[in-house]
Amino acid sequence: MDFAVFLTVQSFVIIFVLLHNSTGFVGHEDDFRRNVSMELNPGLKTPSTGVGLVHVRAVGSNDTLHFLFCSQGAPALILVHTNSSSSYVHIDWDAVLAGNFSGSLKVLPESSVQFSSAVVLTRLWEYDDVNDTGDPQDPFSFFPPYELQDFSWNDLNKTIDLAKLSATLCGRNNSNTFRNGSLCLAFSAFGSKGRDAIWPGLLHNANSSKLRIWLDDVLPRSNQSRFALELQTVSSAKQRDHVDVLKSIDDEYTPSIFKMSQWVSSPGNESSEILGYTQWKPVAYRSAQPKFEDATPCRHSNPVLLSQLPPSGWVKAFFEDGLQMSALNLTFSIAGDPFYNTTNYLSWSVLVGLGVPPQDSFSPLVMTIMAVGLGTPLALILFGGVFACIFKRGQQPQGYEPIN
Repeated sequence: MDFAVFLTVQSFVIIFVLLHNSTGFVGHEDDFRRNVSMELNPGLKTPSTGVGLVHVRAVGSNDTLHFLFCSQGAPALILVHTNSSSSYVHIDWDAVLAGNFSGSLKVLPESSVQFSSAVVLTRLWEYDDVNDTGDPQDPFSFFPPYELQDFSWNDLNKTIDLAKLSATLCGRNNSNTFRNGSLCLAFSAFGSKGRDAIWPGLLHNANSSKLRIWLDDVLPRSNQSRFALELQTVSSAKQRDHVDVLKSIDDEYTPSIFKMSQWVSSPGNESSEILGYTQWKPVAYRSAQPKFEDATPCRHSNPVLLSQLPPSGWVKAFFEDGLQMSALNLTFSIAGDPFYNTTNYLSWSVLVGLGVPPQDSFSPLVMTIMAVGLGTPLALILFGGVFACIFKRGQQPQGYEPIN
C-alpha cells in the first residue's frame, strides 16, 4: 500500500503547486483605477485653427498622469507623472499662437513632476524591395522620406470623443501619393485594466495609453514598396539602449505571435525601477479588420542617441535640451510577404505608459484546458496505482501455508 500512498501524496503535491501558482499564470486581477477626463486645448478661451492639443488627466489616490496628444509639427504623445492629485496643465496660449512654443507648456506645480517622456512620429520611410528581402539595407532603395512635421493634420475637434477617451489625427502632405491617402493616429486613454477587441489585442491598465497608427490608400512609389516608421523619444530618465524582447508560450490574444517588445526608461542601470515604457507586439496588419492571413511581422533597429529635440512644437514647449533623446526605426513585412500595394493598408499599435509594462498571462479558459490536460493523465496514474496496489494485496497469502 506504500506505493499507493506515495502516488496519492505526490499527486496532491503537484495539484497544490499548480493551484498555488495559478495566479501567476492567470495574473492577479488589476483593480487599480483612475478617474480619467479629457479636454481639447485646455485654457484656450477663443477657438483657433492650426492648434490642436488633447489633454487627458488621469487622477489616482495621490498622483496624476497627464497625457498630451498633439499635432503641431510631427505628431507626438507626451506623458507626465506627478505625485499630486491636484496637478494641472498650464499653457501660455499667447506665446503659442505667436509661434513661440519654447517653455509655453507646463504641468504645475512643477515640483510635483516625477517623470516625463514623449514619443514622436518623425518620418515615414518607403523603399523599393525589388529583391523581396524585407530588409532595407541598400540606401539606394529608399525614396525620399515623408517628413511628418510637414504634414497637414485634421482638426482634433472633429474626432475627439470625450466619452470613449479617444481622438484621431489624420494627415497628408501635398504630393500626389497622398492625394487620396492618409496617415492616421488613433489615441486612447484608459481608466482601468482591459484589452483591445481587435488584434493585436494589447493588454492595458490605468497607467497606459495607446496609439494605433495606420497608412491607408497611399499611392506607393513602386510595385515592390514596403514601409518603415521612425520614432523619436524624449525621457527625463535614462532610456535603455536596447529594446527588450520577451518570449511567451501563449499566442491566445495574438495568433502566431509569441513575442512582446518593450523599450523602457529607468533612473539607472538594468536592475533599476522601470519608470515608463513603450510596448508593442512585433506584428502589423494589412487590413482594417485583420484576419490571420493579414498579419505581417515588424522589426526594430537598435536605438541611437540624438542631440536635439524632435521636430514637435509641443515637445519643445514642455521639454528642454539636455534630456535623453533617442530614435529607432520600425520596418514592416519580411521576405515573401505581399507588398504594400496588395491592400494599400498597413496598421500597427503601441502602448505608452507609466511604470512596469503590462504582461500577458494565460486566460481562465487556457488554464482550464491545461488543468484538464494535466489532470486527466494524473488521475489515471493515481487510480491505476491504487488499483494495482489493492489487487496485489488481495493476491498475498493469508497466514502460514505448509510446503508440500
